[in-house]
Amino acid sequence: MFKKIIFGLYLIAIFIGCGQEMEVTTSNNNLMNFIKPSKSEILKAINRARSEPRDCHDGVGLRDIAKPLRWNSELYASAYEHSSDLANSNTFDHLGSGTKYDATGSNNNKRSLFYERIEANGYIDYHIVGENIAGGQSSLKEVMTALLNSPEHCANIMNPDYKEVGVAIVVNPNSEYGIYWTQNFGGKK
Repeated sequence: MFKKIIFGLYLIAIFIGCGQEMEVTTSNNNLMNFIKPSKSEILKAINRARSEPRDCHDGVGLRDIAKPLRWNSELYASAYEHSSDLANSNTFDHLGSGTKYDATGSNNNKRSLFYERIEANGYIDYHIVGENIAGGQSSLKEVMTALLNSPEHCANIMNPDYKEVGVAIVVNPNSEYGIYWTQNFGGKK
Protein backbone atom coordinates (compact mmCIF):
# COMPACT_ATOMS: atom_id res chain seq x y z
CA MET A 1 0.00 0.00 0.00
CA PHE A 2 2.81 2.43 0.88
CA LYS A 3 4.43 1.77 -2.53
CA LYS A 4 1.12 2.46 -4.22
CA ILE A 5 0.75 5.79 -2.40
CA ILE A 6 4.31 6.84 -3.24
CA PHE A 7 3.69 5.82 -6.85
CA GLY A 8 0.47 7.86 -6.86
CA LEU A 9 2.27 10.89 -5.46
CA TYR A 10 4.91 10.49 -8.16
CA LEU A 11 2.21 10.43 -10.83
CA ILE A 12 0.53 13.47 -9.29
CA ALA A 13 3.82 15.33 -9.58
CA ILE A 14 3.94 14.34 -13.24
CA PHE A 15 0.35 15.37 -13.83
CA ILE A 16 0.66 18.72 -12.09
CA GLY A 17 3.15 19.47 -14.83
CA CYS A 18 0.59 18.59 -17.51
CA GLY A 19 -1.61 21.50 -16.56
CA GLN A 20 -0.22 23.46 -19.46
CA GLU A 21 -2.65 25.42 -21.54
CA MET A 22 -4.22 23.81 -24.57
CA GLU A 23 -5.94 25.83 -27.24
CA VAL A 24 -9.66 25.95 -26.50
CA THR A 25 -12.11 26.81 -29.24
CA THR A 26 -15.47 25.82 -27.81
CA SER A 27 -18.32 28.22 -28.34
CA ASN A 28 -22.06 27.84 -27.89
CA ASN A 29 -22.31 26.92 -31.58
CA ASN A 30 -19.70 24.18 -31.12
CA LEU A 31 -21.61 22.84 -28.12
CA MET A 32 -24.88 22.71 -30.05
CA ASN A 33 -23.16 20.83 -32.89
CA PHE A 34 -21.17 18.53 -30.62
CA ILE A 35 -21.77 14.84 -31.13
CA LYS A 36 -20.17 12.53 -28.58
CA PRO A 37 -17.94 9.97 -30.24
CA SER A 38 -18.69 6.33 -29.53
CA LYS A 39 -16.55 4.12 -27.33
CA SER A 40 -15.22 2.35 -30.43
CA GLU A 41 -14.34 5.66 -32.14
CA ILE A 42 -12.46 6.84 -29.05
CA LEU A 43 -10.58 3.55 -28.70
CA LYS A 44 -9.73 3.55 -32.41
CA ALA A 45 -8.32 7.11 -32.21
CA ILE A 46 -6.13 6.31 -29.20
CA ASN A 47 -4.91 3.03 -30.70
CA ARG A 48 -4.22 4.75 -34.04
CA ALA A 49 -1.94 7.20 -32.19
CA ARG A 50 -0.22 4.31 -30.37
CA SER A 51 0.34 2.46 -33.68
CA GLU A 52 2.91 4.98 -34.95
CA PRO A 53 6.35 5.80 -33.55
CA ARG A 54 6.05 9.25 -31.99
CA ASP A 55 8.26 11.90 -30.40
CA CYS A 56 6.26 13.40 -27.55
CA HIS A 57 8.85 16.21 -27.18
CA ASP A 58 9.36 15.33 -23.53
CA GLY A 59 13.07 14.62 -23.79
CA VAL A 60 12.69 10.86 -24.31
CA GLY A 61 12.97 10.98 -28.10
CA LEU A 62 11.15 8.77 -30.55
CA ARG A 63 8.89 6.27 -28.79
CA ASP A 64 8.20 2.87 -30.31
CA ILE A 65 4.69 1.87 -31.20
CA ALA A 66 2.63 0.60 -28.27
CA LYS A 67 0.20 -2.31 -28.30
CA PRO A 68 -3.48 -1.41 -28.63
CA LEU A 69 -5.43 -0.64 -25.47
CA ARG A 70 -8.61 -2.45 -24.42
CA TRP A 71 -11.64 -0.62 -23.06
CA ASN A 72 -12.18 -1.01 -19.32
CA SER A 73 -15.52 -0.15 -17.72
CA GLU A 74 -13.97 0.61 -14.31
CA LEU A 75 -11.56 3.11 -15.85
CA TYR A 76 -14.50 4.55 -17.78
CA ALA A 77 -16.49 4.94 -14.54
CA SER A 78 -13.63 6.81 -12.86
CA ALA A 79 -13.17 8.98 -15.97
CA TYR A 80 -16.89 9.73 -16.00
CA GLU A 81 -16.81 10.65 -12.30
CA HIS A 82 -14.02 13.14 -12.95
CA SER A 83 -15.42 14.65 -16.18
CA SER A 84 -18.77 15.09 -14.45
CA ASP A 85 -17.09 16.73 -11.46
CA LEU A 86 -15.13 19.12 -13.70
CA ALA A 87 -18.19 20.07 -15.73
CA ASN A 88 -20.55 20.53 -12.79
CA SER A 89 -18.14 22.20 -10.36
CA ASN A 90 -16.70 24.37 -13.16
CA THR A 91 -13.13 23.43 -12.22
CA PHE A 92 -10.22 22.09 -14.24
CA ASP A 93 -7.64 20.07 -12.32
CA HIS A 94 -6.50 16.50 -11.80
CA LEU A 95 -7.60 16.92 -8.20
CA GLY A 96 -11.30 16.47 -7.59
CA SER A 97 -13.21 19.61 -6.66
CA GLY A 98 -14.01 18.46 -3.13
CA THR A 99 -17.64 19.44 -3.75
CA LYS A 100 -20.66 17.17 -3.89
CA TYR A 101 -19.76 16.49 -7.55
CA ASP A 102 -16.48 14.88 -6.49
CA ALA A 103 -18.03 11.58 -5.34
CA THR A 104 -14.81 9.93 -4.20
CA GLY A 105 -13.55 13.09 -2.49
CA SER A 106 -16.80 14.02 -0.79
CA ASN A 107 -17.09 10.47 0.57
CA ASN A 108 -13.69 11.00 2.22
CA ASN A 109 -14.17 14.70 3.14
CA LYS A 110 -11.38 15.89 0.85
CA ARG A 111 -10.48 16.52 -2.78
CA SER A 112 -9.96 13.21 -4.58
CA LEU A 113 -6.74 12.16 -6.25
CA PHE A 114 -6.98 10.51 -9.66
CA TYR A 115 -5.82 7.10 -8.42
CA GLU A 116 -8.35 7.25 -5.54
CA ARG A 117 -11.15 7.72 -8.08
CA ILE A 118 -9.78 4.83 -10.14
CA GLU A 119 -9.65 2.54 -7.09
CA ALA A 120 -13.06 3.70 -5.82
CA ASN A 121 -14.54 2.64 -9.14
CA GLY A 122 -13.16 -0.89 -8.80
CA TYR A 123 -9.87 -0.79 -10.72
CA ILE A 124 -7.48 -2.45 -8.26
CA ASP A 125 -4.43 -4.72 -8.34
CA TYR A 126 -2.77 -2.45 -10.89
CA HIS A 127 0.90 -1.67 -11.29
CA ILE A 128 0.34 1.62 -13.13
CA VAL A 129 -2.46 4.13 -13.65
CA GLY A 130 -2.61 7.57 -15.22
CA GLU A 131 -4.98 10.29 -16.27
CA ASN A 132 -5.27 12.88 -19.04
CA ILE A 133 -7.83 15.67 -18.94
CA ALA A 134 -8.80 18.20 -21.58
CA GLY A 135 -11.44 20.89 -21.79
CA GLY A 136 -13.13 22.75 -24.59
CA GLN A 137 -12.24 20.60 -27.58
CA SER A 138 -15.36 19.99 -29.63
CA SER A 139 -14.32 16.87 -31.57
CA LEU A 140 -12.37 13.69 -31.06
CA LYS A 141 -9.85 14.81 -33.68
CA GLU A 142 -9.37 18.15 -31.93
CA VAL A 143 -8.87 16.63 -28.47
CA MET A 144 -6.45 13.97 -29.75
CA THR A 145 -4.42 16.64 -31.57
CA ALA A 146 -4.28 18.78 -28.40
CA LEU A 147 -3.29 15.83 -26.20
CA LEU A 148 -0.65 14.54 -28.60
CA ASN A 149 0.83 18.06 -28.86
CA SER A 150 1.25 18.15 -25.06
CA PRO A 151 4.41 16.27 -23.99
CA GLU A 152 2.97 14.83 -20.76
CA HIS A 153 -0.39 13.87 -22.27
CA CYS A 154 1.31 12.31 -25.29
CA ALA A 155 3.61 10.30 -23.00
CA ASN A 156 0.55 8.85 -21.27
CA ILE A 157 -1.08 7.90 -24.57
CA MET A 158 2.13 6.24 -25.81
CA ASN A 159 3.06 4.48 -22.55
CA PRO A 160 3.47 0.77 -23.37
CA ASP A 161 2.81 -0.20 -19.74
CA TYR A 162 -0.83 0.82 -20.12
CA LYS A 163 -3.03 -2.02 -21.32
CA GLU A 164 -6.51 -0.58 -20.72
CA VAL A 165 -8.31 2.74 -20.99
CA GLY A 166 -11.64 4.35 -20.19
CA VAL A 167 -12.62 7.75 -21.58
CA ALA A 168 -15.58 9.91 -20.59
CA ILE A 169 -16.92 13.15 -22.01
CA VAL A 170 -19.34 15.40 -20.15
CA VAL A 171 -20.91 18.54 -21.59
CA ASN A 172 -22.15 21.47 -19.51
CA PRO A 173 -22.88 24.65 -21.49
CA ASN A 174 -22.93 26.65 -18.25
CA SER A 175 -19.28 25.87 -17.49
CA GLU A 176 -16.09 27.58 -18.63
CA TYR A 177 -14.92 24.89 -21.07
CA GLY A 178 -18.30 23.41 -21.97
CA ILE A 179 -16.87 19.99 -22.87
CA TYR A 180 -14.71 17.95 -20.49
CA TRP A 181 -12.66 14.92 -21.52
CA THR A 182 -11.01 12.48 -19.10
CA GLN A 183 -8.83 9.57 -20.22
CA ASN A 184 -7.91 7.06 -17.49
CA PHE A 185 -5.23 4.50 -18.26
CA GLY A 186 -4.20 1.37 -16.38
CA GLY A 187 -2.10 -1.73 -16.37
CA LYS A 188 -2.92 -4.64 -14.06
CA LYS A 189 -0.29 -6.69 -12.23
